[in-house]
This record gives sequence, structure tokens and C-alpha cells, in this order.
Amino acid sequence: MERPILYIAITNHGFGHATRTASVAATIQKFCPEVLLIMVTTAPRWLLECYIVEGDFIHRPRAFDLGVVQADSLMMDKAATLEKLLEIKKHQNSIIASEVNFIRQNRVNLILADIPFLASKIALAAHVPCWMVSNFGWDFIYQDWGREEKYKVSITEIVDWIRDCYSLCDRLFRLPFHEPMQAFKNITDVGLIGGSPHYTPEELRSTWGITTPKEKTILLSFGGLGLQQIPYDNLRQFPDWQFIAFDQSAPDLPNLLKVSNHKYRPVDFMPICGRVISKPGFGTFAEATRQSVPIVSITRDDFAEAAFLLEGIENYNQHQILTPSEFFQGTWDFLKQPTQQPKQSQTIATDGNEAIALAVVNYLKSL
Repeated sequence: MERPILYIAITNHGFGHATRTASVAATIQKFCPEVLLIMVTTAPRWLLECYIVEGDFIHRPRAFDLGVVQADSLMMDKAATLEKLLEIKKHQNSIIASEVNFIRQNRVNLILADIPFLASKIALAAHVPCWMVSNFGWDFIYQDWGREEKYKVSITEIVDWIRDCYSLCDRLFRLPFHEPMQAFKNITDVGLIGGSPHYTPEELRSTWGITTPKEKTILLSFGGLGLQQIPYDNLRQFPDWQFIAFDQSAPDLPNLLKVSNHKYRPVDFMPICGRVISKPGFGTFAEATRQSVPIVSITRDDFAEAAFLLEGIENYNQHQILTPSEFFQGTWDFLKQPTQQPKQSQTIATDGNEAIALAVVNYLKSL
């Protein structure tokens, strides 16, 4: 039998889509070591290697979408985003043609996408099935962007184009914390996906010299784009607490550990933390929920996905939901308050990596 080849296309937006999909890719490779993974993303190779640690993969840096143009994890440039989308729409035929060529030359058996809409058009032209993985589609994000006359671009035109693309997808693995995703015709609901820690709590504590008890150890996680205005000064109010951040621009404070070694990821620190402070983001929410670590999140009214994410953690994880002013202007007294209990008594499924990987491997082995 020829080596099965899986082409994985990842949306070009922050690090969250790349890390969650790389977790699924690693599980696929664990179940079927002979599969060749082609990771198609502009995310850096080191980031993918944090999640795909056992086997190898081909990294193809290509972007078929852009998500949202952002200065940091909260500031969106909608006009620039829409203009770039129009640019992609204008050049879609040449983008599709060059990828079809690559896919045929490399004898790709299946495309798995999270969740660049052009992937389904590429698959159709290459005569390869396209499966997708997500909790939202980009049509859902852009349709919320308000009055047409504010922009030089028709939002309706962009949204309709994206929906048409998604409607060509052969199968969607719909993740928890999702919008309805009505553009998709064939939906399979699965559990949470994400990475798992590579180290034991004891190894982490000893390597990083962390001696504070779990309830006084706090992870600050704001995704690959970071957050310019985190009020780090508030950390001075908690001298006997340990804060952990991956933000290299954070100030040097005695109780703030800045992690710069790419071997370590936020999920590795979660088991020794009493809370994760974050913005609404599927990757962080899913990994914290999979590790049973309470989430403290700020609300985000301008991003349509946020309402579904916040509802998800309110239902299935211990949580505190803060207004932006409580987070940015407050004194962080919320850390001294107990977290809220989840509203739902039943737990959420956390086996999404395995469910998707099994479906992919079964398909590849059936060829």
C-alpha cells in the first residue's frame, strides 16, 4: 500500500487554529505512524513542533484566508480585513490552481481544514475529499460587522462567497462552544480538542523553581498576538503569588515568570495553576477545560464567536467573567474571590482529538 498523505490546511489567524489542529494531527500520526502530514499554514514551524513531537511533517507556508487583521489579541482592523478578503476573492482561481497542482503531484488522499473556506474549492478541483474542523465559520464572524456603507467592500458579497465555499465541504467535525454553522451540509459533533501537558507537575515545579501552592499560581494566556495593555502593575498587589506569562514584552517583576523556551506551551503549566486568565479563545478555553483548570476571561462584544465560547465555559468549567474595565482598570481583587461553578451538571466530552483522528485514519486505511 502507498503511504497515506494528509493535507492539513489551517486558517491564517493567530496561533489558536494552528495549535488545536496540530493536536489532532499528532493524534492521527500516533494512530497511523505511516501517514505523511503536510501542514499548510503560515504559523511558524516551531509552534507546530510543540504539538507534533513524535513524528515528522512537511511544513508548507501558505495562506488561503486571513481571519481578522489585528494589532493585538483584541484590536481588529475590519476595513483592512475586508479589503484583503476581496483581494483573495479576486485571485482565488490562481490560488486554487497552484494548490491543485501541488496536491496532485504529492498524491494527497484527503484534505482536513480548520477552517480556510477556499480549502473546499481546492479539494473539489483536485478531486480529493475535504473534511473540516471548527466551532465557527468565517462567514459567521464577518456577517456581524455592521453597515455596508462603512466599508468599500460589500460584506454580503464576502459572506455569500464564503458560505458557498463551506457548502462544498464533504464533512464537518463540529467542535463544542459552536455557532450553528448552517452553511455545512454534513455535520458530526465531537468533543473538545487541544494539547495535553508534556511534563509532570513535579518536573515543571522543579525546572522552573515554582513553590507557590496551586491556588496562588496563575497563568496569563492571551494567544499568539499577545495583549499590549495588560495591567501588570496589579501583580505587585500579590507578592506571595506566582504569575506565569508567555509575553516577552512583559515587565520584569519578582512574581512573574516569563517563559521564552519554545519547548514549553501554556497547556504544560495548566495542571499546576489555580486559574488561567485569558481572552475568549477556543484553544485556551478547551485546553483549560480538558485539564479542569478554572478560567477567568474578559468579555469581547465585538467578536461574534466570543458569546458562544463564554457560554461554553459558563456551562462546563469553573469560571469568572470580567468586564474589560474590571480587567484593565480594576485591582484584580477577583483573584481573592471564589470562581463560579459550571451551570451544567454533566461534563463535556474531551475526546475530540481521538474521534477526528480515528475517522481520518479509518478513511485513509479504506483506500
